[in-house]
Amino acid sequence: MNGKANMLPQADPSHITYTENLQKFLRLPQGGKIIAEYIWVDSEGGVRSKSRTLDAKDTDYTPAELPMWNFDGSSTGQAPGENSDIYLQPVAVFPDPFRGTPNILVLAECLNNDGTPNKYNHRHECAKLMEAHAEHKPWFGLEQEYTLLDLNDRPYGWPKNGYPAPQGPYYCGVGAGKVVMRDIVEAHYKCCLYAGVKISGTNAEVMPAQWEYQVGPCEGIEMGDHLWLSRFLLHRVAEEFGAKVSFDPKPIPGDWNGAGLHSNFSTKEMREEGGMKHIEAAIKKLESRHAEHIAVYGEGNEKRLTGRHETGSIDTFSYGVANRGASIRIPRECAAKGYGYFEDRRPASNADPYQITGIIMETCFGAVSE
Repeated sequence: MNGKANMLPQADPSHITYTENLQKFLRLPQGGKIIAEYIWVDSEGGVRSKSRTLDAKDTDYTPAELPMWNFDGSSTGQAPGENSDIYLQPVAVFPDPFRGTPNILVLAECLNNDGTPNKYNHRHECAKLMEAHAEHKPWFGLEQEYTLLDLNDRPYGWPKNGYPAPQGPYYCGVGAGKVVMRDIVEAHYKCCLYAGVKISGTNAEVMPAQWEYQVGPCEGIEMGDHLWLSRFLLHRVAEEFGAKVSFDPKPIPGDWNGAGLHSNFSTKEMREEGGMKHIEAAIKKLESRHAEHIAVYGEGNEKRLTGRHETGSIDTFSYGVANRGASIRIPRECAAKGYGYFEDRRPASNADPYQITGIIMETCFGAVSE
């Protein structure tokens, strides 16, 4: 980022961060203190955060060493006004790419005042499932698609009174007229790497102004933690450039691709020689609970899962080798080797990764008793 405003075409200068003005303050000493940014998931699947000061220490903070905190849940849709305190229980700590070392980002679960998980806290049940079935060494890799919008909710780079040329040149595109806002994508990538998020790649997607990044492989509960932290980082980076991030699974109606959160999954048994029988057994179990999975695979997913634009129908379960029009895709390489992983293509881009990974574990290995 240079000393000028981080201004993209169509951005309103009043919504832009002037990074050089900020840098001279970020370089100031902190007097033996650090800033901890507590981050949580709200009632609508968005991220919220607030900051607090902690004493600096010679070693890194662990979640157990961090204090619980609270916020007004009535202002986030997570509690009624007459009983509004929601508590923040730290669960994961990351270096802060915005303020720099030694400051930290703290991912937190939301608890009610009696210590029970808040109704919008999907991490709690997911963690129980991961712990109960940890012997299977579950690995996940999630492919997060998203669309970048201007402040009028129009995809960046689209004509004000029309549409761009049909899909075709934009997927993994290079060059002006094919991709927009690569600077946001690059900045997000570097922020993820700095923070220790297991981001594994990124690419431009089929619809113009649509991008994707991949996180994983991650084992167990780490998958949801890293995906949520990556979403927070994306929103914060886009904020500096005056852009909005949309995880709407079908942001533009018509002959345009939707946005998904394709979920790759394997277990120790699937990754070993002869693992295909375990993959096929898991797919049969997924088929038997298709409706239950769809119920937690994202709001508005019916607009995306139409059987067109590289999707299967929301009403029908299907699977196949290298078939991007199926519910479940087995990569051709895995089919040829006879072991590996499979991809669940049903989740929408706005789905909660804790719910996705949790229900996959529950379907494959059984529910956890209270």
